[in-house]
Amino acid sequence: MQTAKIMEPAMRKRISVSQKRQITIPIDFFNALGVGTEVECIVREGALVIRPVRDDGGTFDEEILADLIAQGFSGNELLAKFKQTRRKIRPAVEALLDEAKQAAAGQANALSYDEVFGGDDT
Repeated sequence: MQTAKIMEPAMRKRISVSQKRQITIPIDFFNALGVGTEVECIVREGALVIRPVRDDGGTFDEEILADLIAQGFSGNELLAKFKQTRRKIRPAVEALLDEAKQAAAGQANALSYDEVFGGDDT
């Protein structure tokens, strides 16, 4: 049996855009989302999505650095490659989530854990 997803009522407010293309985030929205010092803007399906930036806490930083050092990068080249690689993490995770949603909806083939991450090599 499928359970119904409980949706929160949408918060909606019309706001003006200044001559400098600036907007003010209404305080209720700001507080509800826990906005810090930065937001991320995304154009998706004809809509502008503004969401708080969440620091990932450097989840993959050590792995990225170890891999880049193993590839022979150092100094400024290492820093540039690190920044470039780190920017690819979020889009890759979002792509994986989209694939998972499609598989869950029966719109794509599902893969096993081992097919995604490889089998145990020990």
